[in-house]
Amino acid sequence: MSWQSLEITAGEHVAESISDALMALGALSVSIEDADAETAAETPIFGEPGGTAPGMWHHNVVSALFEEHADIDRIMTSLTQTTGLRNLGYTVQAVAEQDWVRATQAQFEPIRIRDDLWIVPSWHRAPNPDALNIVLDPGLAFGTGSHPTTHLCLAWLADNLQAGESVLDYGCGSGILAIAAKLLGAGDTVGVDIDPQAITASRANAKNNHADARFFLPDEMPRAAADVVVANILSNPLKVLAPMLAAYCKRGGHIALSGILREQAEEISDIYGAWFDMAPPQTLDSWVLLSGRKK
Repeated sequence: MSWQSLEITAGEHVAESISDALMALGALSVSIEDADAETAAETPIFGEPGGTAPGMWHHNVVSALFEEHADIDRIMTSLTQTTGLRNLGYTVQAVAEQDWVRATQAQFEPIRIRDDLWIVPSWHRAPNPDALNIVLDPGLAFGTGSHPTTHLCLAWLADNLQAGESVLDYGCGSGILAIAAKLLGAGDTVGVDIDPQAITASRANAKNNHADARFFLPDEMPRAAADVVVANILSNPLKVLAPMLAAYCKRGGHIALSGILREQAEEISDIYGAWFDMAPPQTLDSWVLLSGRKK
């Protein structure tokens, strides 16, 4: 059996109504994604303690999956009538039947961070059994180790974390940085994320790796400062969160920030320079990691 994938471009005020209408019109599944993802125009949506809930991106792609013989023209006509929205831009692609489990697994191979540090999907054999091998399966949360920003943070932890230091991983996603920190010898280790699914995934991944890290939503997180703060998110939330992340880092402690494009690095470094003596940036592809010691 094959399917049809309908993708509709939508602004922030109509994406959810289009999504709801498509489900009512028989879509098997619907997702909303940032149309500008992985570009300089990428827009973060986030919520923090005491703040509002996450919002919607300015430019969205609403993707809906329909059965092979669904009448897309009729569906688009009904969508217009239901929502009152006209001249919606859309594309349709055929989705062939395949073994989705094998297709997904084929995308993820063991990832070398250093010779002695690897990220290994559970269905693979570790290339170096003597290395520190973090077992991590792709889930709903960001952070499989394949993105350059995650790679940069893992390498920084391996090079800089001292045994027994406490760690805060803010925006923990899959929990990969907190888990790595704990396996590298960290003391009390806490991960925080606004997404409940990320907390669920992080706890499961920590259990699979026998890593005693704790994970919380922002309003539930412990308020103690840490020796090391890592935040692999995006530049805009890093700007907003700067005073809070600085407050959660002990005097003399370290901070490591990523999710930053090269052209954004100077501005972020200047902002955090109010609290930290910043080190030269580390780069991988078009991404940057910034680090510093608390003054």
